[in-house]
Amino acid sequence: MRLRVPAFLLVALGLLALRLASSATASATFFLLAAYAFTGRMQAIQALALSWLFSMLSDGVAPEASMASLGRYAVLFAAALSVLLRSARPRAATGAPMRRLVLVTLLVGMGMLVHSLLFSPMRDVSALKAISWTLAVTTLLSAWSGLGEAAREQLERQLFGMLIAILLASLPLVASGRGYLVNGTGFQGVLAHPQAFGPTVAMLGAWLGSRIVADRRPPWRLVGLFVLCLVMIVLSEARTAGLGLLLGLMFAALVGRILARRRLRDYLPGLRSRRVQMTIGLGLLVVIAASPFLGQRVGAYLAKRSGTSNVVEAYDRSRGSKVEEMWANIRAHPLRGIGFGVASDPFTMEVKRDPVLGLPTGASIEKGVVFLAAWEELGLLGFMAVMGWLWVLVRRAARGGMTPLTVALTALLMNFGEATLFSPSGMGILSLILLAWAATARMPCKGGARG
Repeated sequence: MRLRVPAFLLVALGLLALRLASSATASATFFLLAAYAFTGRMQAIQALALSWLFSMLSDGVAPEASMASLGRYAVLFAAALSVLLRSARPRAATGAPMRRLVLVTLLVGMGMLVHSLLFSPMRDVSALKAISWTLAVTTLLSAWSGLGEAAREQLERQLFGMLIAILLASLPLVASGRGYLVNGTGFQGVLAHPQAFGPTVAMLGAWLGSRIVADRRPPWRLVGLFVLCLVMIVLSEARTAGLGLLLGLMFAALVGRILARRRLRDYLPGLRSRRVQMTIGLGLLVVIAASPFLGQRVGAYLAKRSGTSNVVEAYDRSRGSKVEEMWANIRAHPLRGIGFGVASDPFTMEVKRDPVLGLPTGASIEKGVVFLAAWEELGLLGFMAVMGWLWVLVRRAARGGMTPLTVALTALLMNFGEATLFSPSGMGILSLILLAWAATARMPCKGGARG
């Protein structure tokens, strides 16, 4: 019997080899991904996911890709065109609810663009960010909703399999200085920053943890990988990731059943599994036995060089100044806002531009709370539109079951510490891929076997 190797695996490994080989081939991989994105809906999502991975790789394991900023846009525009051409076909109808969701997203994005042209002090930067975000989200929603059930499940396994591969590939670096290049203490694994590694593992943990309680008989490998995720999040010192995962699981379990309108035993059948009950019992015993060590380690994790183990005080020390800047701008411009994707102090922004055309290719900003940032940048009406859009996404994820809702909530809750929701050219594209997957999830069977 011949062993069939999935085509995506061959493509991913081949492009990864080029990404790791040299600086010249590292830049070329993004444009090869753009060509790959043209071949189908599934391939468009795969290309965006690999673009995220190739952008996030650590300098300790991969050479610098000098044209990565331009290459990411090439992948995004190629994926958008690929999905648009296929969605325009008569047989490509994806159902009225999904078409409405894509239309609402498009209207929100067009509102961001108009607002950018009218009010932003950096119109080209804001307009490009609004266009790229709108393209990314509408492309992902259209692509996911246009896939058949078998294709969706296959792509889901591939994407979370990629996150598992990142987790496992990072393990050898725990005892190496290459795993702590940024600050010497926070573990970043094979990714460029602990604040990239922690949220990545948190979203994987959300998928694993929710499947454990949503499957009637969860495999032991899910339990083991989930525990490993918790350990890696603590090592990364990414507190936002840890709290996002914990609250995501809690809120999905508490309110998800109500939003999904399903009975508890159908919504969380895994809680009746002896494996889950045994794991929870053993986990409690381990926590009690190792409480001195764990208490010290968790305290250090919460403190994170801030000198306090109080969660609220630690958050205030790390994000308080950014929140105060945003509130000052909100008080000054409550209705108009300061411009989409603009820093609280626009004069501190460093804008990278293409040397040939002069177009902005990068303008990173650091804001702790994306929901406040939406009000600060877009004004009150824009903030209300964004919050309404997010509510629609969460409601649709809840109808898909425990797993889509948990992943969606975890991705959103992490934006209380790291504002990545509107950053499709960086860490945010992974969140958007998984949010679109969650929002387009089909309602599970009545028996609740799937999460």
